[in-house]
Amino acid sequence: MGPSRANAAANQPRQTSWLSIITPGILVAATGVGAGDLLTASLAGSKVGIAILWSAVAGSFMKWTLNEGIARWQMATDTTLLEGWVTRLGPWIQWVFVPYFLLWSFFVGGALITACGVAAASIFPLGDATTSKNVWGGIHSLAGLALVWLGGFALFEKLMASCIAVMFICVIATAALLVQDWSAVAHGLAVPSIPEAGLPWMLGVLGGVGGTVTLLSYGYWIREKGRSGQEGVRICRIDLGVAYAVTAIFGVAMIIVGSRVHVEGQGIRLAGQLSEQLGLVLGPWGEWVFLLGFWGAVFSSLLGVWQSAPYLFADFLALRRAHSPEEYRTVDLKQTRAYRGFLIAIAVVPMISLWLTVERIQLAYAVMGAMFMPLLAVTLLLLNNRESWVGGPFRSRWWINAVLAITVLLFAYMGVLQLRGLMPSTGG
Repeated sequence: MGPSRANAAANQPRQTSWLSIITPGILVAATGVGAGDLLTASLAGSKVGIAILWSAVAGSFMKWTLNEGIARWQMATDTTLLEGWVTRLGPWIQWVFVPYFLLWSFFVGGALITACGVAAASIFPLGDATTSKNVWGGIHSLAGLALVWLGGFALFEKLMASCIAVMFICVIATAALLVQDWSAVAHGLAVPSIPEAGLPWMLGVLGGVGGTVTLLSYGYWIREKGRSGQEGVRICRIDLGVAYAVTAIFGVAMIIVGSRVHVEGQGIRLAGQLSEQLGLVLGPWGEWVFLLGFWGAVFSSLLGVWQSAPYLFADFLALRRAHSPEEYRTVDLKQTRAYRGFLIAIAVVPMISLWLTVERIQLAYAVMGAMFMPLLAVTLLLLNNRESWVGGPFRSRWWINAVLAITVLLFAYMGVLQLRGLMPSTGG
């Protein structure tokens, strides 16, 4: 849970500057925009063009609705969503979520380590391709471990802001230089359409932008900022608006990039092929600019997951071990053995995937990601519509409930398609 309630209240005055307001949202964007999202969007652009640009915007809005619900629950009750699940829905949900979370941590950890290895090896190769990927992947994982362990939240904020700045400048510049018809871009954004055989790609973009389990991290980051009450909800809505506007821009940019080059295949190695194609279109500097942006995307995601996933594990154990709600709410999760132990585990154990064939791992990760979103949406529908739990001012409005219901149906359908092998996969 991070700081106790007293510490959170003491931190409330920090919500004064614009940068302080939007920082948690920047962390959401930096963590949620990972290698899989960027490659899915670029491959979608290569396959069906810019007619599906609108899906990046729509997907970002859906994720905004989910994260706004998480924040609103926390502002109304002063409890994390995980605590709300356990106290209001029953302990059973822990035994559904925790095994899923442990598997997710392994799969996403392996995908991020591999992605960082490929990105760095493309910029500074060390020997043959496989050795270079493995060495750089291990270096990035251990560097992330050290930075999170020793640096504290302030350093984490600065590092993430730097990574997303590199990502934003490089990826957006690449896309802007590739645009040939701005009116076609505007049409693709404003007029929803699905090209022939484009449904799986549209769904991939719609569901892929903005992360899955990492949405739960936002509650811990806003607690670091000391937000609470209706003012906290107002600030979070602004903050998340910035986060998902940035996320949508990245998704749109990668679809544009993909629409100008021809790429085939799957896996994280698709990034190398994409950069080579950009080099043919824009010249060698275009290839380097894209690779730097891609590295910024994957390393910021790794840092975000390394910092936030241990929160969830430590929160789970604190809920199990505390003898009373008061004892539980005085725990500083970052200082627990559970937090530090899980940080070491997520940085070390998934390195196994560097020596494994990862297509099946990525497929399993994609399925679990798609299936987590209906669980999150359903629980928000249950929790945030009970006035006795959240209070009248914090209850969900009808249009938020409508978006959550659509999210349940959409991601459940995507999960079925993933299981049948009908959805595109671009993972490690």
